[in-house]
Amino acid sequence: MDAKKKLLVVAHAPSPNTLKLRQAVEQGAKHEDIENVEVTVLPPLEAGPEDVLACDAIILGTTENLGYMSGALKDFFDRSYYPCLEKTQGLPFTFYIRAGLDGTGTHRAIDSITTGLRWRLVQEPLLCHGDYRDEFEDQCRELGLYMAVSLDAGLF
Repeated sequence: MDAKKKLLVVAHAPSPNTLKLRQAVEQGAKHEDIENVEVTVLPPLEAGPEDVLACDAIILGTTENLGYMSGALKDFFDRSYYPCLEKTQGLPFTFYIRAGLDGTGTHRAIDSITTGLRWRLVQEPLLCHGDYRDEFEDQCRELGLYMAVSLDAGLF
């Protein structure tokens, strides 16, 4: 039997609501029908290049802070960028943003860094924008599910 594919979730969750979003991504990715995907969920300050090098796909999650990604996710990128630069080209990824404003600065910053890393966006990023709504959790659950199902099916 082939080894399980590894899906890494690196998501900043500084509040109860953002923790619900990260947990929803994890629930979707660990759906009972997905058999060949191992899911690891880490906060950005605990994740590093070794985690990225060991995964087959990654989901990033961040809050929008002053029109930019969280400092924790930026720190993750700062520590991981050069060790991963030549070794993770083409890494399938997607991301979600919990944005109080419009999320465009955060989206642009993640695009810039992941373009430099030459990662491959395989699913449209999710923007959870405005006042918190329970539907954000359903959307995050779907994000995790679709990434894990695609990885399980060998689509990337």
